[in-house]
Amino acid sequence: MQAGNVYESARMAAGYAFSRPPVHPCIIERIRRDLRIGQPVYRALDIGCGAGRSTAALEPIARHVVGLEPVRGMLSHWREVAPRAAFVVARAEGLPFAAGSFDIVTAAGALNYVNLDLFLPDAARVMAAHGVMIIYDFSAGRRLRGSNALHAWYEEFEGRYPPKPGYDMDVRALEYEKAGLTLEAFEPFEVAVPMTLRPYVAYAMSETGVELALARGVPEAEIKAWCASSLAGVLGDEPRDVLFDAYVAYVRHER
Repeated sequence: MQAGNVYESARMAAGYAFSRPPVHPCIIERIRRDLRIGQPVYRALDIGCGAGRSTAALEPIARHVVGLEPVRGMLSHWREVAPRAAFVVARAEGLPFAAGSFDIVTAAGALNYVNLDLFLPDAARVMAAHGVMIIYDFSAGRRLRGSNALHAWYEEFEGRYPPKPGYDMDVRALEYEKAGLTLEAFEPFEVAVPMTLRPYVAYAMSETGVELALARGVPEAEIKAWCASSLAGVLGDEPRDVLFDAYVAYVRHER
């Protein structure tokens, strides 16, 4: 798993730990319903877990949860984020686990940085025979229901502070069969998270484009002030539903 320097930032680690909207739990609840998980499964693995929020979201559906992250610094706040989970610093291309160890393997926006020719066979190896790999991701929160104002703002935000490039991936086109896997289902959907101005600004400040701007010498206070002032007419103290475009893909062993 190749992670750029942007994820080695202590500021980014804190932002991912404390400032990202709670989208992961919403998606995991949908997964629980899709898979009809009543009692939690025994063990789940979260690939490329970042600060651990996606790992913590797995706790309602798995008794034992392990997060795997290649950048040690991203796990600086794991005790506050997911104190009941276990974490391993390792690459996704060489999973340090025995064969058949996990009932569920998740990857939330992580496979974009992975050598898939190496990862997919290893993921198949550590999945139990009845197991499932769940690949999911979601867009930036750039839309409001019934208004184009946040979309227009986000366009300007990304124009000022372009994000880290090379992220796009179509998980439906991956070569699962080479690893003895099959794509069972793919579902796009929308997640709504009520947000007010202050937490949205904190969220925007955790985006990779801001970190790249800081590396170019743009003052953090300047970026934050622009976000707060330009968003003041879009968001306020009353929560509004910020919309995230999400998907989930279910992958199993070939029968």
